[in-house]
Amino acid sequence: MKILLDECVTRKLKPFLAEYEVYTVAECGWSGIKNGKLMGLCRDHAYDVLITIDKNLIFQQHLKDFPVCIVVLNTTTSKLEELRAFLPALKSMLPLLEPSKAYIVNSS
Repeated sequence: MKILLDECVTRKLKPFLAEYEVYTVAECGWSGIKNGKLMGLCRDHAYDVLITIDKNLIFQQHLKDFPVCIVVLNTTTSKLEELRAFLPALKSMLPLLEPSKAYIVNSS
């Protein structure tokens, strides 16, 4: 599974998802790119999942136009201490995600 961490999600989360192929927006050279173009890049580079904390993203895009799944961590902070609380729920749902859909994950 190929996962992209949005730039609003700390890159420090990446090691906690080591069993997946995970990249950050910065690693890809996509920092500052607007959501619509980012979704297109996810499609063009065969990402399965985009993880974000931007709750507006799911309302700004026509998800059916993109085969990537959006996962929104339901938090207002990108601090690693906060995001780690989402890992159990996130990891349990990753195998069940469907393309072109959005999911909101709450901490466990």
